Amino acid sequence: MRGVLFDGKQVQVVDDLEVRDPGPAEVLVAIAAAGLCHSDLSVVDGTIPFPVPVVLGHEGAGVVEAVGAGVTHVSPGDHVALSTLANCGTCAECDRGRPTMCRQAIGRPGRPFSRAGRPVHQFASNSAFAERTVVKAVQAVRIPKDIPLPSAALMGCGVLTGVGAVLNRARVDRGDTVLVIGTGGIGLNVIQGARIAGALRIVAVDANPAKEEVARQFGATDFLSSTEGVKEILPNGADHAFECVGRVELIRQAIDLLDRHGQAVLLGVPPATAEASFLVSAMYLDKSILGCRYGSSRPQRDIALYAELYRQGRLLLDELVTGTYPVEDFEKARADAEAGRVARGVLTF
Repeated sequence: MRGVLFDGKQVQVVDDLEVRDPGPAEVLVAIAAAGLCHSDLSVVDGTIPFPVPVVLGHEGAGVVEAVGAGVTHVSPGDHVALSTLANCGTCAECDRGRPTMCRQAIGRPGRPFSRAGRPVHQFASNSAFAERTVVKAVQAVRIPKDIPLPSAALMGCGVLTGVGAVLNRARVDRGDTVLVIGTGGIGLNVIQGARIAGALRIVAVDANPAKEEVARQFGATDFLSSTEGVKEILPNGADHAFECVGRVELIRQAIDLLDRHGQAVLLGVPPATAEASFLVSAMYLDKSILGCRYGSSRPQRDIALYAELYRQGRLLLDELVTGTYPVEDFEKARADAEAGRVARGVLTF
């Protein structure tokens, strides 16, 4: 079968991958569509260290082909969106409703694939850039069949991360002010999460002025090409500032532009050894710096919620898909993503 493989030196679209059958508490999914996220590219450029060879992709949707023993919540033929959380469901963190903190879900790459008889790693317990993948049952979330699969795919990462950061981690409230630095796939979902939460002012910042129209479509009330004008719009600073790029200087700006009691939420991913600085004295005004993994999500709950918000017209999904590519055109999709020409490019099988 076809898939996008990174061997540590180059990315190839190969056609000789094999995937094993699902075991107990596992699901085999035929992938219909998968979003190209910058996290996939971060594996390729080394920002995210990962063992190779590996099948890339982690933001997918498709149709269940088979289920292993004990799986009852999905059946063959169901449409599903896939999360990256292969959480155990039984540890203290899972029991507290914090599956993103499950230690079984972090740093334990499986190898359900093989090529020429040799095992191949699975990225983010998912590997959605393959015609078929095997995931833990908890990762497969059933969705209504009237949601287009290219749109549904984006719920598995970009929407969970961006909207979840607003609703679950920052808990933005009605009337709050929000600053969003970076309006790529994650930033746009932060913007619409803030809109859904009832934020009064949503200031989007992106160095590319061509992104203003889509940022306003998703809910931005203001758009700037740099952070220099933020204080003119929000003289006291923002209640919430989301850094969605992953640059330490922008992290510092997010912190500096907070109002008293404000919180900066870090969503962009800088290199693993990157360090950022801030004025400690500013923290005594009840400011906070929050990390956020995967939108602090509970995927079985949150994806179902976002699917219903989409059906009500309150959550934009179709508008996120600004380019679709056959999997063989991975390099074109990659170039468009790196150049910022798409909010989200989606590979199709």
